[in-house]
Amino acid sequence: MYKSILRPLFFKLSPEKAHHAAIDLFKLGLSFPGGKKFFSSLYNFQHSSLEREVFGLKFKNPVGLAAGFDKDGKYFESMARLGFGFIEIGTVTPLPQKGNPRPRLFRLPKDKALINRMGFNNDGVDAMVARLKKSKISGTILGGNIGKNKITPNQKAVDDYVICFEKLFPYVDYFVVNVSSPNTPGLRELQDKKPLTHILGSLQELNLGKDARKPILLKIAPDLTDQQLDDIISIVQKTEIDGLIATNTTIDRSNLRTSPKTISNIGNGGLSGKPLTNRATEVVRYISDNSQHQIPIIGVGGIQTPEDAKEKLSAGASLIQIYTGFIYEGPGIVKAINSSLIHG
Repeated sequence: MYKSILRPLFFKLSPEKAHHAAIDLFKLGLSFPGGKKFFSSLYNFQHSSLEREVFGLKFKNPVGLAAGFDKDGKYFESMARLGFGFIEIGTVTPLPQKGNPRPRLFRLPKDKALINRMGFNNDGVDAMVARLKKSKISGTILGGNIGKNKITPNQKAVDDYVICFEKLFPYVDYFVVNVSSPNTPGLRELQDKKPLTHILGSLQELNLGKDARKPILLKIAPDLTDQQLDDIISIVQKTEIDGLIATNTTIDRSNLRTSPKTISNIGNGGLSGKPLTNRATEVVRYISDNSQHQIPIIGVGGIQTPEDAKEKLSAGASLIQIYTGFIYEGPGIVKAINSSLIHG
C-alpha cells in the first residue's frame, strides 16, 4: 500500500511537506479506536533472538530510527508503534535555530537517495526536555543526538555539547555526539583529533561523575580517510566512550544516476540513501577490524533492504539505523529486516 498508493502521493509534495503530512496521517490513524493496537500488530515483529545487549543497554531488536527524522522529540512515541528497537531524536542544540533557507531537502528517486542541508533546525534543548518530561513511552530505547549552534565558534563548541548533555541526561538512554553533519559551517573540523578528544573527554568526565553513567557514542562522516579513521579509533579508546555511529551523510556525488545538471542545481548538502550503502559498510568494517572488534558500532547509511542490513551486521555493526530507506520503502521495512534476520 505504501509504495503503490501513499508514496506517489507524498512524492507529489515537497519533501519537507511530505514528511509532516506522513506523520500527521500516521498520528491520525493512531488516534482512532484500536489504532495503536492495529499498527503495533501490523508492523511489530518480536522474537527473543532479535534481542541485543550493547553498551549496557538491552534492545528488543537491532533496527533503529536514525536521528534527523524526529529532530525535536515530537514524534518518537508514535514512531515506536512501527517496531523499532530504538529511536534517536535530534540533532538538538542549546538554542533554537531555524536552520538553512528552504528548499533544503531534495529527493533523488533514480538513486533512492536524499540530499539535505537542513542545518540543525530545531526548537532547542529546553523545548525537547519539556516534551520528554510528558513522555509516556516505555520499552523502546531512546537516544539523544546533540550538536552545537551555528553561532557558537568551534573554540567554544564543547560548551554547547555540555549544555545539551546535562539537560537531556535524565530523559534519554544514550547520547550521540554529532560533529559530522556537513550542513553547519566548520562542524566537521571538530572531527580532528585535538578538538574531538577535548569534547568527548569533557563529556565523559561529566558522565563518570553521575550516579549512573550513560553510553556516549560518536557519529562520524563517511568521507574520512583511513588515517582519520585510525585517529577516531584512538580517540574512542583514549576517552573510553561507548561506541560509534557509522556513518552520517556524504558530500561525495560519485556514480549517481541523477543528471549532473540536477545535482548542480540542488547545490550543497549531505547525500543519504542507496549511493551511501557500500561506503558506510566499508567504514563499519574498517573500524571493526582495526579495533579488533572492540568498539560497538551502529551501522547506518543506505540500508533499504534486509540484505543491506545483514551486510552492515556482517561487517561488524552491533545495531543498525534507517532513515532514507524508511522514506522510500515505507514502514514495513522494519518488520521485513527483523523477520529476515530470523528466517533468512
